[in-house]
Amino acid sequence: MASTVKTSFCSSCGALSSSSSAAALTGQRLQQKKGNVNCSGRGARRESLEGLAVRAVSVPVEDGGSLGFAVASGGAIAALAIALADPQKRREKDAQAAGGDEMESVRSYFNTQGFERWKKIYGETDDVNKVQLDIRIGHAQTVEKTMAFLKGGDGLKGVTVCDAGCGTGSLTIPLCEEGAVVNASDISSSMVEEAERRAAVVLEKNPQLTKPVFQAQDLESITGKYHTVVCLDVLIHYPQEKAAGMIAHLASRADKRLLLSFAPKTPYYSVLKRIGELFPGPSKATRAYLHAEEDVEQALNAVGWKVTRREMTATKFYFSRLLEAVPASS
Repeated sequence: MASTVKTSFCSSCGALSSSSSAAALTGQRLQQKKGNVNCSGRGARRESLEGLAVRAVSVPVEDGGSLGFAVASGGAIAALAIALADPQKRREKDAQAAGGDEMESVRSYFNTQGFERWKKIYGETDDVNKVQLDIRIGHAQTVEKTMAFLKGGDGLKGVTVCDAGCGTGSLTIPLCEEGAVVNASDISSSMVEEAERRAAVVLEKNPQLTKPVFQAQDLESITGKYHTVVCLDVLIHYPQEKAAGMIAHLASRADKRLLLSFAPKTPYYSVLKRIGELFPGPSKATRAYLHAEEDVEQALNAVGWKVTRREMTATKFYFSRLLEAVPASS
């Protein structure tokens, strides 16, 4: 049997279209079917996967091979992969290894082997593979887009900002450099220590800047009120039933503005993720949850917030949707 599958997606909105042809399938010949993607989003880009090409894809929670998504032509292969995947059992097993607490497994991962990987990805070392480098570039683009949102208007000097899930300080440090008063936290104490170390290097050269306050804590433990709350690439650790509550909590900490980024749930990314769950590498210690944009927006609307701006970052191995929201009454 000869077959060719072509899949196209729009990196601006994540929409999916496909065209396929096959010959000698149960003695019948299938007519070629074509699909089109229509998108008016800025910077829309379409990619194709044809023939026997295989591509690995990763969402922000993992690096390269540990959470790779394989895409191969041939519907039978994809169907078999999806049928055999049992992500719920694997998720339960991961949680049991951490005493039944999935968030504790996230904390443990980012304090141990996960910290070493992401320290490299979020750093400047050349000791990264091509997947890790691509994720670094993608994450940096999300940070740049976030800063572009935040620097508009009156700027950031003296503005209080909560960087929820600060990692190694990729956003905290540029916020500090713009004069913001930053409270940065992360579930991983190792990440917080690294962020504090990197910030100290910048502060030594720029003593006039306000030193960020760093805390090792999960999102649920964040208290206080801030002009702006930012949470980048953290919702990927929360299933939708918990994500809505977390979004409400973060909104309650913000007075004027809330920025969230998440791995978008689209037909294209969902299929890749499900296939990828067949290949659990030894370091695949955390689960990756995709979120439909409408679900995130509904969660914001439910607590009196409205989305004002949107951005999409899509490199080869990194996909992240960024939303800016403000109180609906403003």
